[in-house]
Amino acid sequence: MRLLDIILALLSLLALSTASLCAQVTFGPSGEEGELLRRQEWLVPSPDTGIAARALLFRPTGAGPFRLAVVAHASTQNGLRRAQMPQPEYRPLAAFLVARGFAVLVPERLGHGATGGRYVEDQGGCDEADYARSGRATAEEIWLALEFLRRQDFIRKDAAIVLGHSAGGWGALALANADPKAIAAITVFAPGRGGHANDEPNRICAKHTLLAAAAEFGRGARIPVTWLVATDDSYFAPAFSKALADAFRGSGGQVDFHILPAVGSEGHWMIEREAGVDAASRELARALNQGKPTATKKP
Repeated sequence: MRLLDIILALLSLLALSTASLCAQVTFGPSGEEGELLRRQEWLVPSPDTGIAARALLFRPTGAGPFRLAVVAHASTQNGLRRAQMPQPEYRPLAAFLVARGFAVLVPERLGHGATGGRYVEDQGGCDEADYARSGRATAEEIWLALEFLRRQDFIRKDAAIVLGHSAGGWGALALANADPKAIAAITVFAPGRGGHANDEPNRICAKHTLLAAAAEFGRGARIPVTWLVATDDSYFAPAFSKALADAFRGSGGQVDFHILPAVGSEGHWMIEREAGVDAASRELARALNQGKPTATKKP
């Protein structure tokens, strides 16, 4: 057999093997329920049809149907840090939501940790950062996970909420133009991209581009947003966060902006801590009530 024929045969086998792997991707539960908050590992769709995103699901006791809360995690432009990222849990936040009747999904997006795959949220370099594109990419990943869970029998088809942290919050803002019947409310914790540029606190890449992207997300936004930031956040300080919120609002978005007290040594990570969730509890409860579906009267 000629060398060319061998190479073509090997390429054909590789293509068949890849197609077979793609066909074997399945979604749904991938582990047993735990005792605490019914914690369970799940696989959910991602923009790459050959890769399932790893996720954790927490839910109340009973059969439901429960309202759904999707929590979108923070990210980093550093590839090594993304690869080493542990499965995000946001357990104190999940416990807060489960106690209020929500099933909580925390998916790990492409290019992070065990999910792996290509990092589709890349914003580019500091000078040419495309924050609008990266936000829309994150929004697509949030939506795919949300839509899959909405098809489960134990999940309500309406009035879901999305909560996003940092880059996850930035993607949640890009999702504010979705159907408000599907997503009733969005809560974001210090949303943004490009913070801690070159690992320097209070330095943000291309601030003007970030502000312009926030304004772009505000145009056509139909879902109310609760925007929370800690007073000691060194990624997106309160003054700049308010400027972002004002840009979003100025283009038509509905925003309820709050500055929270300092918790721990860095406010940007407060929502990952129990003390941080406690500090945000009043605003969180108000946001959940804002997104609470109105009961319809029977004829």
